Amino acid sequence: MRLHLCAVGRLRAGPERDLVNDYLQRLDRTGRPLGLGPAIEHEVEDKRGGGMPAEAVLLAKAVPDGAALCVLDERGKLLSSPDFAAQIAGWRDAGRQDAAFVIGGADGVDPALRGRADLIVSLGQMVWPHMLVRVMLAEQLYRSATILAGLPYHRV
Repeated sequence: MRLHLCAVGRLRAGPERDLVNDYLQRLDRTGRPLGLGPAIEHEVEDKRGGGMPAEAVLLAKAVPDGAALCVLDERGKLLSSPDFAAQIAGWRDAGRQDAAFVIGGADGVDPALRGRADLIVSLGQMVWPHMLVRVMLAEQLYRSATILAGLPYHRV
C-alpha cells in the first residue's frame, strides 16, 4: 500500500526536511516487506490566496482515487501509536492500494474535505507548526511499520 503525505506548503531544506527524509527512508526499508510503501510526498500551494476551499481542491487532487483518507485535525481522534498502526494495517489488509494523510494549511482542512475522511486524527490539543506536523507524521508512519514488524523501536 502506497502512503501519500499530502500537505499544504513546501518544506525547505533544513532540519525538518532532514528529519522527514530520514523517517521516510526508514519507513521504506521497514515497510516494504510488510506491504507498506513507498511513501510519497505531495506538496501543494494555493498561490491565489483562495484559503481553505482552494487548498482543499489542491489536496483532493493529490489524493489518489480510492485511497483511504486520513486527515490530521485538532478535532480528530486521539490514537495511540499501536492503534494508528492497526488502522493502517487494516486498510492494507482490506486491499486498499493507497492511503493518503492530509495536513492542511494554517487554518486547517476545509470541512468538505474533512467530511470525506475515513479517519480524522489529532496529534493532541496543542497546535503545532505544519513543518513539525509533517515530521511527526513521518515518524509515526515509521513507528507504525516497526510496530507491525514486531521491532523494538516502539517501547511501552
